Amino acid sequence: MRIDILCKPESESRGERTLDNVRQALAELGVNAEVHLYRDRRKMIDHRVYVAPAIMVDDVVRVAGRVPEVREIKALIVERPRYVQRLAKVA
Repeated sequence: MRIDILCKPESESRGERTLDNVRQALAELGVNAEVHLYRDRRKMIDHRVYVAPAIMVDDVVRVAGRVPEVREIKALIVERPRYVQRLAKVA
C-alpha cells in the first residue's frame, strides 16, 4: 500500500499534522505502507488537487482540503482490497 500526502510548500504544519495522523493510524492497525510527503505544487496539479493537504491511497485522491482525523484514515486503509485480503488469510 502506498500513501502520498500532497501539500503546498508554505503549509508545512498541515502537512506534518496529516503525516503524524497517517503514521498513527498505520501503527494502530499494524499495517506496513509506504508513506510519502510531497511539498510540490506541480505534483498537486498533476493529480488535479487544488486544495491542500490531500491524501492519496494507491494513487487515488481520498481526502483533500483538510487534515483528516486518525479514525477517518483508518477507515480509508481498512476498505482497501489488499488489507481485506490480508485479514482473510489470518482468519
